[in-house]
Amino acid sequence: MGMIARLLGLLLAAGSIPAATTLAKPVTKPAAHHPVLLISIDGLRPGEVIEADKRWLKIPALRALLADGAHASGVIGVLPTLTFPSHTTLITGVDPAHHGVVNNLTFDPTAINQDGWYWYASDIKVPTLWDAARAKGMTTGNVHWPVSVGARIGWNLPQIWRTGHGDDAKLVAALSTPGLLPELEAKEGPYAPGKAEDLPADQTRGRFAARMIAAHHPDFLTVYLTALDHTQHETAPGSAASHAVLESIDAIVGNLVAAERKAHPDAVIALVSDHGFAEVDNAFNLSRALIDAGLIRLSAPDALGRQKIESWDAVAWASGGSVAVVLARPDDGALKAKVRELLVGLKADPANRITEMLEGEAIAKAGGNPAAGFYLNLAPPMLATGFVSGAAPLRFVPPTKGMHGFFPADPRMRSTFMITGPGIPKGRDLGEIDMRAIAPTLARVMGTRLEQAQAPAITF
Repeated sequence: MGMIARLLGLLLAAGSIPAATTLAKPVTKPAAHHPVLLISIDGLRPGEVIEADKRWLKIPALRALLADGAHASGVIGVLPTLTFPSHTTLITGVDPAHHGVVNNLTFDPTAINQDGWYWYASDIKVPTLWDAARAKGMTTGNVHWPVSVGARIGWNLPQIWRTGHGDDAKLVAALSTPGLLPELEAKEGPYAPGKAEDLPADQTRGRFAARMIAAHHPDFLTVYLTALDHTQHETAPGSAASHAVLESIDAIVGNLVAAERKAHPDAVIALVSDHGFAEVDNAFNLSRALIDAGLIRLSAPDALGRQKIESWDAVAWASGGSVAVVLARPDDGALKAKVRELLVGLKADPANRITEMLEGEAIAKAGGNPAAGFYLNLAPPMLATGFVSGAAPLRFVPPTKGMHGFFPADPRMRSTFMITGPGIPKGRDLGEIDMRAIAPTLARVMGTRLEQAQAPAITF
């Protein structure tokens, strides 16, 4: 939108469904129309920024955002606290049950989709911030945001990969805005592979995002950075390696903020994360129990002794620190009773560290996966696995050192929200907020609305 439209200072009502979480006390002021840069650092815990001094973290760009604007002491996430469901909530303002992205990986018990993720924006059942900005006449851009393939974005570099083979680069090029990748690569060199989640990949995507800002000035731009999450999975949250990565990501954030302020001096800049993190050292393999109960039937071993799921009555759909149980026949009362009895027995064994078991309406009330007949939450340091192999035991030691995906009530799952720019009070602590409030807040900043949002916009 042009400067004339921005100077009109459009007033918007926040009208949306009340959230369960109490938000910060509002201070009513007119909502002006501003461009927005939305940066996500996957797995950034709020304490890393708020307590940077105590943790000996050198993150000047993030600390400047904290000082110059408002921030949440913690963001209460959605079920499950995974990357793709959370990022879709951040862009829609609704929970997974309503937006449709209920896990990272699609439901695929017989492994025909070869580890396919929810890459495609067609899976999102409600309007997004990209849609709302576009409807307002604003230009849009994206670098690597989850669930962005096929989204109606003016300049789109979507996130997708398949095997890590070089052909993945052709896939990203084919699914990006025509001509955009060659244009940016002519200035910045090769783009990062879709499957790459390390620091060099983030640094590359940061350069491409800054170049996109300079070349196209999108009014609303989303940028997603992955390396902190990747490192915390490998080395645990708070490790020296994860802190070193965050300090390097801080430089990327500083460059993006500088580029955005040069392109749009009146921009509002928001920085978010999708979930927190917990240390883990053990894995719970629900598939083992389902196999032993005759609810999963396996294929004959191949030449290497590997087996796959051939047929099933109940199957595990793992989500990090939690696991959904999908029933082949949801209306089969006898099947449901058999599975319930099995799960109650597993929960009774403290070694399995199952803290909660939701069923039916309780899952719907929590905004979780509508396909789940049951949903189990584990207590760190235990994580959940999907099908591993026919021979895997009920519990085993995984290579993973950090995990998320636990039910959102766990305070270790709190994520980050910071916002700065015109009309945003400096140093404002918003307390704990509902993740579903972020998208309507950013829509309001841009002078538009997300009618379906399940939490009211934060009023500054």
